[in-house]
Amino acid sequence: MKKKNELNIQIENLIEHKKIKQDGYSIHYFVSGDTNQELIVFLHPAFADHRCFDRQIDYFSKHYRVVTVDMLGHGLSAINRSKDKIDLTVDHLNSILKREGYKKAHVVGVSMGALIAQYFSLNHPDMVSSITIVGGHNINANNREIAKAQRSENIKWIFKAIFSMDSFRRYVSSTTVSKLEEQARFYNMTSLFTRKSFIAMSGLGNVLQERKNIQSNHPLLISSGEKDIELVQRLGKRWHDSEPTSKYHIIRDAGHCANMDNPDEFNSTLMAFIKGNK
Repeated sequence: MKKKNELNIQIENLIEHKKIKQDGYSIHYFVSGDTNQELIVFLHPAFADHRCFDRQIDYFSKHYRVVTVDMLGHGLSAINRSKDKIDLTVDHLNSILKREGYKKAHVVGVSMGALIAQYFSLNHPDMVSSITIVGGHNINANNREIAKAQRSENIKWIFKAIFSMDSFRRYVSSTTVSKLEEQARFYNMTSLFTRKSFIAMSGLGNVLQERKNIQSNHPLLISSGEKDIELVQRLGKRWHDSEPTSKYHIIRDAGHCANMDNPDEFNSTLMAFIKGNK
């Protein structure tokens, strides 16, 4: 069954829209593909939502069960009056996997989603088949360098958001993806991210902690867009060098959200990685 989403990307496979109710809010997620196949969970970047994986859904749901999630404060998962934070995504994912009847999943995260993917692995290691990182860094390492850069970026976000959410949305769209068409798609997604959503983001402080002697026990793919900032690429390569069994890939002609800018190369790279770790 063909469906068309709000961004006019044609989706070939039937997608089920589901939600899990929490105290004062609901987490919305979307499921497609064969229930008899392995599960892949995709986790979106900050300010976006499940739609950033539209070009992954058709490709992977032909061979796998696919879940995309709107994390708290993003997309349809409005924060409402809740005091919960984004780090509780690990509990939401736990509930989703159990509800869908899966004990394990291949977890794919982009930017903020890459941080949450690692945090899920840290809290629920037995529920992870593999981890794929796009535009992310090691949450357990000494991240002072990127924390400094992030603080500077946060000031820009806050300043723009205080005076104009439209200005904020245009700025993050232009810096997150490189192609104009994808910037328009990203901007559309940010329309559901509100000033109140920033409250949920503070939970990333619990995610990013220097932890000693943490080694990945799962197959790990670390990737970056060719046009992403030098710091992200450098930290990704450093992480790869510290994990001898990890894979590392630079996705050509792509910015921070490489899965959106170059979905063909991203999809084929991820497929080869998952197939190689069954």
